[in-house]
Parts: sequence; C-alpha cells; structure tokens
Amino acid sequence: MTNVQTVFGTIFMLLIIAVSCSKSETTAPAPVVTVDPYAAIKAAFGTKIDPNNLANYANQGKPAYINKDNTGGNAITNAKATLGRVLFYDTNLSIDNSISCASCHKQQFAFSDTAIASSGVVGGSTGRHSMRLVNSRFANETRFFWDERAASLEQQTTQPVKDHAEMGFSGQSGRPGIAALLVKLQAIAYYNELFKFVYGDVTVTEARLQECMAQFVRSIQSFDSKYDAGRQQVANDGQPFPNFTPMENMGKQVFLTPPVFNATGIRVNGGAGCNGCHNAPEFDIDPNSRNNGIIGTISGTGIDITVTRAPSLRDITNPAGFPNGPFMHTGNLRTLQNAIGHYGTINLAPGNTNLDPRLRPNGFGQQLNFTQQEVDGLMAFLRTLSGNNVYMDSKWGSPF
Repeated sequence: MTNVQTVFGTIFMLLIIAVSCSKSETTAPAPVVTVDPYAAIKAAFGTKIDPNNLANYANQGKPAYINKDNTGGNAITNAKATLGRVLFYDTNLSIDNSISCASCHKQQFAFSDTAIASSGVVGGSTGRHSMRLVNSRFANETRFFWDERAASLEQQTTQPVKDHAEMGFSGQSGRPGIAALLVKLQAIAYYNELFKFVYGDVTVTEARLQECMAQFVRSIQSFDSKYDAGRQQVANDGQPFPNFTPMENMGKQVFLTPPVFNATGIRVNGGAGCNGCHNAPEFDIDPNSRNNGIIGTISGTGIDITVTRAPSLRDITNPAGFPNGPFMHTGNLRTLQNAIGHYGTINLAPGNTNLDPRLRPNGFGQQLNFTQQEVDGLMAFLRTLSGNNVYMDSKWGSPF
C-alpha cells in the first residue's frame, strides 16, 4: 500500500468515526424535565390542599326537609370553593397583611366572633358585630349584611375588603383601592397556580374573588344537631321529637306557636311566635322582617334603625351550650336569656320608624310575659340547633 493510499484510508476511517459520533449525538434523547404545576400550592399549603384530590364542597348532601336555597347561578364547585377557602383565610387581602375574613368569622365560633366589634387594619374595627355564617345558603333571604345593603352574598364578600376600617383597600385617605389588591394577588405564586387551575388562566378579578368566596361561605353547613336527629323521625316540626327531653319539646312548641295578644299588646295565650321571623327547619330570617327593636350602635352614638337581617339560628350556641359570641348587631346581649328577654318586652323607642309590625301588636310593643319555665324551655330548644362537624371539619379550616 502506497503512502497516498494509507493517508486516504486514515482520512476515510476518521470521517466514518466523526459521522458515527455526530449521529449518536443528534439522536440521543433529551433529558425530560418535569415541571410541577402545583409546586407553589404545595409549598404554601402542604397536604392541606391537593388539586388532584379536593375536599368535597359541592356534594355534601342535606336533609330532605331543607328546601330553601339562595345559591342562584353560582353553584358550588370543589375547585372554586377551595380557592374561596384560601382567599377567606389569607391576610394578604388586607392592606397591611394583618386581617383576613377569618379574623372576624372564626370557625370555632360558628364563623362569628366573641368580640363585640372585630378588629380591623391600623386600629380600625367593624361598625357592627360579626354575624355567624353557618347555613348562609339555606335561606329565602338573598341580601346580606345586617342592613341588607349587599344584594347578594357575592357582592358582600368584597365589601369588607374595600372597607377603610376593616381590610383597608378603600381608595380613601391615600389608601389604594381594590385594583391594587388584584395586582398584589396576581404576583403571588400560589394564586397563579390556583387561578390557572380553576379558571384556566392567572387573571385575578374582583368578580372571580366574589364568586369563589361566596361558594366557600355557602358550603359551610350544619345539619348534625340534636334537632336534625329528631326532625328526621317525624313528619313535621309540630310533632314531639322522640329524642327530645320534655323541656326541649315544650320549648319547641313555645318557639313555634304564635302568641295571642289583647288590645294593648299583652300576650294572653299562645307561645312566643319566634317561628314567624326565624322559620323552621332552616331557622333563617324572614326576608320581610324589619327592625327588631334594638336601635343602638356599637359606638354609642346615634341610632341605627336600618338593621333588618339576622343570621340563621343554627349553631347559635356551641356544642357545649355556650353562645357563639354576643347577640344582635350591637353585641350588647351576652346570653340566650338576655336575647329572649329582649323579645319578651318590646319598647317603642322614639325614632324607630322601622320596627317590625309583628313586634307591635295593635300598635303597642309586645309584652309576652314569659314564665321562667317558658324561658328555660326556649333556651333548651335553641341549644338543640347546634351540631358538631362545622367546628371541626378541616375543609372549613385554615389552609395555611
């Protein structure tokens, strides 16, 4: 073999090796990089929220005798209620990251507060007592707040956020408005993932906040009470409940039976007529109710006759029988006996042009003249309306 042949042979072999290496390099599979779409959710909430295994909000079930429902067009879904839960407990919804919805509506108190006025941002506070949220869905009433200023639960959910004293995104006195909150939330990684999971994109809007928070609040329900156990065994509320004590059954009848008044508003027969405004079995407030005779304010200044709404009487006490916070919008009544006593003697206060006509029979403030046995019976009955699960179920607790 000549030198020229040797050289060409060597070059040929090198070309074969080069081509072979090149082919091997170009055909080698690229390493697979797995991006976890829920990494920020896991980092923020651990095992409390799993997008692949959401808590059941949408199909909880309810007793057959429960018929009222103010859901409207915003039916509960597991995904949106989950996002609503995060928003409900997130202090990022306040201007100084100190207050959430749950700061005023606490699970251990049936989503109410034991304080007369709940604390807000920068030393602020609520103008009225924080009402219970249990069974908000199961009612004919569609309006919310004590004075019914919100036309729906959806509208209600962001009003505290925009309140100057409560959560602070008021757009007043140099503070930012809610547009700043939307930008703030969209910059948080777990909201990027949650909104994309729920809506398919990361855009945060007030309408979306309202939709999700309303679904979470409507999901909070309580139907495991002694009352429910008894109601399931009878055809109607008027029948004695087999599981009730004689005192509880007597109190139930006093609650349900309308009073009979004489010409000057004094009860001469019948019961207390509580059912006229707080109708069983939901025990929600009658949408046509007007003021209940309490016209004071937490501040002690002026009068407030605009209060016409009340929460459901469900879980008015905790399972041990103690009140879940003070009663009425002023929080001035601390015990069940105080609350019952208020309705026992209604005074026609000057300036109260909005008193419910059911409380002023024949133009006089009602005088029910309760016996002590009737008061004890009413208290015993009202305590049967409280369940257990609503205080313990983790799906309604903080995800943080």
